[in-house]
Amino acid sequence: MVKLLSPDTPSVTLAATAREPAVTLPAIGQGSWHMGENRAPRRDEVHALQYGLDLGMTLIDTAEMYADGGAEKIVGEALRGRRDEAFVVSKVYPWNAGRQDAVAACERSLKRLGSDYLDLYLLHWPGNVPLEETLKAFEHLQAQGKIRRYGVSNFDIDDMHALHSLPGGNASAVNQVLYHLGSRGIEHSLLPWQRQHVLPTMAYCPLAQGGQELDHPEVRAIADTFGVTPAQVLLAWTIRPAPDGQRDVIAISKAVQPAHVEANAAALALRLDDASLARLDAAFPAPTRKPPLDIV
Repeated sequence: MVKLLSPDTPSVTLAATAREPAVTLPAIGQGSWHMGENRAPRRDEVHALQYGLDLGMTLIDTAEMYADGGAEKIVGEALRGRRDEAFVVSKVYPWNAGRQDAVAACERSLKRLGSDYLDLYLLHWPGNVPLEETLKAFEHLQAQGKIRRYGVSNFDIDDMHALHSLPGGNASAVNQVLYHLGSRGIEHSLLPWQRQHVLPTMAYCPLAQGGQELDHPEVRAIADTFGVTPAQVLLAWTIRPAPDGQRDVIAISKAVQPAHVEANAAALALRLDDASLARLDAAFPAPTRKPPLDIV
């Protein structure tokens, strides 16, 4: 059972399905992109994910693409003996998203993770396999109990329209996209559409991969005001409530060093006031016309 730090922890709820009750998740989760690539000792990566679980960041995101499955193995090792504490997300390559191929790909991911099921399985980005076929594969996996929910990643507004026009398309649980203070393109069309359809967003690279946002004078000044780091400001901005006061964005941030893990978890407690949000809006304005979807 996924547990929150406390009742007032910023959280996002995924709607109930025909088979699963609604689930409420902390608004900051753990990423695993670049894990398993020998950039850091394997032991440190495993311990980082376990420490994040201890601190309440129970959503862990991975993909068959990451280190050619190596990241899933790291996640699996971290979850050994505590699988029921985590909400695990993995993603399938577009070329593996056919009716039989998606089933085989999911089974490979489950083997690497050492788990009988995924909490959420995403199509990593739009590809050449017809969406109808992918949806049928996801529904088959769901009926088998191998995945509890399914969704998409890197889908723009036109892709979402196409998805929702298909049988089973409106059962998509999330869309995972690039979103951070310096990349606000989804706010023009995609994010409002998803909010209209009560479809939560998972934001990858919320720290802009160490971009200019972390060193921007306004970000640093706000961080100093609250006694936090610029990275924590960026995370708190990403998960800020929607205009109606509801939270519907989950930020996915990778960390390996214990201090970084702690900082990510502590960002859940940071509430940016209206004045700070206005300053950030002025420094990094939202687009006035729709740009192409950012992807990394």
